[in-house]
Amino acid sequence: MATITADIVKRLRDLTGAGMMDCKNALVKANGDFDAADRLLKEMGLAAVAKRQDRATDNGRVFVKVSGNKAVLVELSCETDFVAGNEQFVELGEKIATVALEKGYGEPNDELNAMVTDLITIIKENMALKSVRLFEFGANEYASSYVHGNGSLATLVIFKADRADLFLNEQVTEFTHDCALHVAAFTPSFLDIPSVDPAYVKEQEEIFTVQVAKLDKPAKVQAGIVKGKLSKHLAEVCMVEQPFVKDDSLTVGKKMAEVAKAAGGTLAIREFAFLRAGVASCAV
Repeated sequence: MATITADIVKRLRDLTGAGMMDCKNALVKANGDFDAADRLLKEMGLAAVAKRQDRATDNGRVFVKVSGNKAVLVELSCETDFVAGNEQFVELGEKIATVALEKGYGEPNDELNAMVTDLITIIKENMALKSVRLFEFGANEYASSYVHGNGSLATLVIFKADRADLFLNEQVTEFTHDCALHVAAFTPSFLDIPSVDPAYVKEQEEIFTVQVAKLDKPAKVQAGIVKGKLSKHLAEVCMVEQPFVKDDSLTVGKKMAEVAKAAGGTLAIREFAFLRAGVASCAV
């Protein structure tokens, strides 16, 4: 069996939020296989429910900018929250977003990093340009963005319609903005059920099967319970299946259809993305 070190136990604990002994026992049972131990913890119901990205370890700020047919998401990190609120730091983030849009940069590079280095010499605190993500959209597409709080979270949602003038409709533009708010509130993992990775679906189904196997129920009943659990889970992680942030009596998808019909057109979400300061990004 592979050697189980304190480091690997801690790494599993950081990932799952489970207790140290639970992590160690899972690793022993999995013969030191990290991924298998992670899965065992999920099956045992010991993995933390809180999303890992909510446990930010860095300070910093995120920025979003839309101009013409391009949009950009930027994450700039620093050592302290005091500097994250510094006017020069905020100006730097905005400037980086502007330059990235103008020059079509989709990742950190020497030019952008040099801008960060310049501010480090003035403020005397370490900083890093963690992420630059560029998005482009066409004539019948439209991007809506939102920044939460003091730059702790930024979202972007790109829509497509059957015609460009649909985005001149006040109800449509209000809905697109609300969708950017929705992403900030719900941070979905996927756009819709068809876009979910089959491997992810299979893994969740197997996890639910292990959990349900403990119930004293006939196999057919257990299969039905697993199917129900899977459907509920996918509805929770897919944006268009989630209750709409401004009207939880409708899903995002149904609200979108309602708004599009009232405007006399068709509307769909092409993709969404978000960045949280100090945490990995998510995009579909």
